Amino acid sequence: MTPLESNAGVVFWFRNDLRLHDNPALQHAIALADRQRTWLLPVYVHDCALQLTSPWGFVRTSEHRMAWSAMAMQDVAQQLAALGSQLMQLTGEPTEVLPALMRHLNTSTLVCEDIAAPYEQAHIQALKKYGLEVKTVWQSTLMAPEQLPFEPNNVPDVFSSFRREVERHGFTPAQPLPAVTRLPELPEQAALNSLTTRSSSPSTCAPLNDPRSAFPWSQAEFHGGERAALAHLAHYCSRGLPHSYKATRNGLYGSDYSTKWSPWLATGALSARQAWAAIQAFEAQQGATESTYWIGFELLWRDHFRWLHLKYGERMYWQRGLSDAPLQQRAHNARGFERWRTGQTGHALIDAGMRELNVTGYTSNRLRQNLASYLIHDLRCDWRAGAAWFESQLIDFDVYNNQGNWLYLSGRGTDPRGSRRFNPDKQVLDYDADGTYRKLWL
Repeated sequence: MTPLESNAGVVFWFRNDLRLHDNPALQHAIALADRQRTWLLPVYVHDCALQLTSPWGFVRTSEHRMAWSAMAMQDVAQQLAALGSQLMQLTGEPTEVLPALMRHLNTSTLVCEDIAAPYEQAHIQALKKYGLEVKTVWQSTLMAPEQLPFEPNNVPDVFSSFRREVERHGFTPAQPLPAVTRLPELPEQAALNSLTTRSSSPSTCAPLNDPRSAFPWSQAEFHGGERAALAHLAHYCSRGLPHSYKATRNGLYGSDYSTKWSPWLATGALSARQAWAAIQAFEAQQGATESTYWIGFELLWRDHFRWLHLKYGERMYWQRGLSDAPLQQRAHNARGFERWRTGQTGHALIDAGMRELNVTGYTSNRLRQNLASYLIHDLRCDWRAGAAWFESQLIDFDVYNNQGNWLYLSGRGTDPRGSRRFNPDKQVLDYDADGTYRKLWL
């Protein structure tokens, strides 16, 4: 195809980076527009393909996820408007609506976050085939690729080896970038007005107000936007909660047992480097402990799944995963999966966890491991069906973490001990001996 006219303006595509702080891709787009003395248009695409039916027979994205993402998007839109800019919202396939937009604006320069997952990478390749000049910026990890002590495609497969290697070389993420306080001008208003009639945003779904939720996101302090994320981060540290994280992180209910950062990290309303910097500042004032180290440990594990995606790509999505061990030839237990999906397995802990997930779009990390293990090892279902259901339901769905964790528990990932089965009866005794959680949801 014939390339579009270049250097006429810059379009910035918000993806999983719905924030103004610590956003290198947005900063790059601003700098590019400034150098070329041209306009910058921020854009968000409501991808209609995410609302289609998955191969497993259910909608790929639940109303919970749509509502959570919409909150983050709306917060960014309000902040951009306060800076004299605008967030253009488009609905459709990114590979169709973005080229159409850029043809209308007579430009070819598109800047966005780099996401190393097959679905997201396919969008970038298709946009380039349309003649767009796409600049992607890697920004979702604590360290940039050039800061790693090894090439990204040589990252150790086992997390403990990865962690020891980066710590041995002095693990020092760069300080987060300050929030954007100025944006280049927009395209001519006449061009934007003519676009407004052709662009729209889907109706937003309000979060369900359920007092049982461990992440009560109907409350203002748990709003999905960047400003609430930063306020929550500051509040978490000001209350001294990082010192109790390791002791409480396996809790099943309540809003204080873990950091609760993951929903904001998932949409990019909070950057991992900002979270890391907050813990570093906390340690400088309140002292470093095993508990504060453990928060960094979890952020590193988040990073590791990203580097594995960069290294292995589509293999992360194969049924056999990264393992060379032969697959056990067995049919997917569709009836068992349906009982699991609807919280009707007959095991109280599993059913309580699934019902919390389905009602609120959230459940604890401890429960997630149990839910996944039960589906894979007790019901003997295809792990990919479980990964797809979590993708549909979780407001903190993160493509890297979700795929990496399901592979890990299935034994098709990088766990040196092979597949891991959690004994749900023992887990009840360890984490819900008095039955409080089960009573809450059953």
